[in-house]
Amino acid sequence: MSIARRLPAFAINGLTVAAGIGLIQVLVGAAAGPHAALLALSGAICTSLADMPVPAVRTWHRVSAAALLSLFATLVVALLKPHPGWLGPGIAGIAFVAMMTMAWGLRAGAVSFAPILAVVFSLAAPPGADAVPTVVAWNAFGGAAYLGWSLLCARVLARPYQRLALAEALRATVQLLRARADLIATGPAAPEARAAMRAWVLGEAALAERLQAARDFVFADPAPTSRSAAMLLRAIDLRDVLLASRLDLELLGDDAGSRWLLGQTARALRHVADRLDAVAQALLGGPVRAPAARLDYEALYAHATFAADDPRARLRPALVLRLRAMDAIVERIAALRQGASEALPLQPAELQRFVAPEGWPLQALWSQLSLASPVARHALRTALALGSAYVIGSHLPWASHPHWLVLSVAVVLRGSLEQTLARRNARVGGTLLGCAAVLALAGLHSPPLLAGVFLLAVGTAHAFVLQRYWVSAGAATVMALLQAHAVNPTLGFPIAERAADTLLGALLAWGFSYVLPSWERRNLPSAIEATLKALDDYAVHALRWPAAEGVQPRMARRRAYDALSALAATLQRSRAEPRGVQVPVAQVAAIIDHGQRLMAHLSMVRMILGGSGVGLDLDPAATAQALQQAQTALRRSLDLRQPIAGPVPPRVDTGPDDLRVLPAQAPSEDLMPWLQRRLQGLQRDALLIRAAAAAAA
Repeated sequence: MSIARRLPAFAINGLTVAAGIGLIQVLVGAAAGPHAALLALSGAICTSLADMPVPAVRTWHRVSAAALLSLFATLVVALLKPHPGWLGPGIAGIAFVAMMTMAWGLRAGAVSFAPILAVVFSLAAPPGADAVPTVVAWNAFGGAAYLGWSLLCARVLARPYQRLALAEALRATVQLLRARADLIATGPAAPEARAAMRAWVLGEAALAERLQAARDFVFADPAPTSRSAAMLLRAIDLRDVLLASRLDLELLGDDAGSRWLLGQTARALRHVADRLDAVAQALLGGPVRAPAARLDYEALYAHATFAADDPRARLRPALVLRLRAMDAIVERIAALRQGASEALPLQPAELQRFVAPEGWPLQALWSQLSLASPVARHALRTALALGSAYVIGSHLPWASHPHWLVLSVAVVLRGSLEQTLARRNARVGGTLLGCAAVLALAGLHSPPLLAGVFLLAVGTAHAFVLQRYWVSAGAATVMALLQAHAVNPTLGFPIAERAADTLLGALLAWGFSYVLPSWERRNLPSAIEATLKALDDYAVHALRWPAAEGVQPRMARRRAYDALSALAATLQRSRAEPRGVQVPVAQVAAIIDHGQRLMAHLSMVRMILGGSGVGLDLDPAATAQALQQAQTALRRSLDLRQPIAGPVPPRVDTGPDDLRVLPAQAPSEDLMPWLQRRLQGLQRDALLIRAAAAAAA
């Protein structure tokens, strides 16, 4: 398994897919001939689309669903082929059924495309070449054979995939730490500030995705490895403390002393990132290098040239506290990797509640059967687009390949305009590169070599579909042209037709993206309401005294992060929409910004109440009263149905003078003033969230 320790999961997945397809081709070819192998290969390739690096039980659900939908599409096209006039409506019907599977969420993404590819493969076969039962039987055999192969690989690679998922979560945390360091060191007025902020936003999205993938592997195990689960829980907590690292830094000015303080903070964050990166590299099977020596965070700021009454000196103890908290988490993760043990705060059954849902409940489908549903609108849009693409392709001068036009439209047309535009550009560029590659291969007359290139293209197209789509598009072009050549060698390599179909398909998909559109503004009120509710639910747990630990606070925290991420994704997708229907950018951005600040305040409150290791006692009565008052104010502010008493405080100008409001005593001397400051800050951010939400909704 050494190769499984050194390659990323998507690359291993691409290799196993190519190996499975190749094995099926060789075995069927040896037993029933090359033509039967091609028919079985169609079913296997369509089924393989749903084979992703996921636990075995998820592989069974997704790959079997892809096999059944592919078989259904193959049967429909085979029955309609003698009646060309019905093929357009038939393809539209298949497309509608395929896209309605998105009612079950992103886990159905690859499954939904399997019947579309089955349509393309079925149309590629010459009319009347095989009887319908023969085509369907070999397709079913290929799908079933690949299902068995995928289940075998999922079980064999379960532990390597789990280790890789955990390592990727740690690496995403490393990237986010470095992005935060760059953002702090750059300063808001620097020319590089926009790029640094974009890297931070993208890093947050990547970390959320990697953490969920790791949860699905590590927590889904009925008896999870204690150390793996503990490392992942620690990494999730590290994200929380990192978010809190932004607080108060905006109060610093832009003079030499402030820039020095920010530079030292950025240096410390990079140091923490380097220490965590050493752990991630060790998990990936790389050389185990000695981690960097731990910094003395007190000494880090010791050389600041601040005057005795400079308010920036008040911030240093809080910065030291946060950096120590992050460093302690990384130290514990490193110890766990080296074999240390740690009691888990949650039971295995509680950990499994953090695993993404799986399965195909019919209620999820029925709830989307309405024109108000984005899923149903996209399904109808895709049905019209693919049916029209087939009719148009059948009447073009290069009508021998109308299925390529169908494929081009299908892969470009996405659920949102922003995704469609990104796919359009990547598809066109990748296809032209793939055509150039096939042009270079056209002079070769070696069937074994072309078969090897075909399998390499299959694996590459599969591996990179979620990583770099232009690579996947180029490999898919090579795969399609080589398969068309294998089915009918007399046609040669129709490279020009392939390029023309891709360009026309990209234009058609772009045009159909305006048919029954689901603009983000339509669902904005419900997204804002969900975000405010998630923030309030998390605050209820975070402001509890004594500090509460267990599954409920962690579930509430994850829902709050997910809601903010979903709102950020809404804002990103809306930027590509027509200006007249875009969401109000300033207001939605304000909700996200102050929502993250609210989460940061709550993280600091949790540290103060028991997670920081400071070891100071808080007065129980005063603490309980302050937390209850903050919770009541927060709930009132985040409920759009409740009136707000008093004006919303304006956004204050930030600068060194505002640092004078910081408590004079360090947190190690008296925590209560710092707790009260955090509670005041989260109440203010809640009011600003409320104002922005009211304006946006």
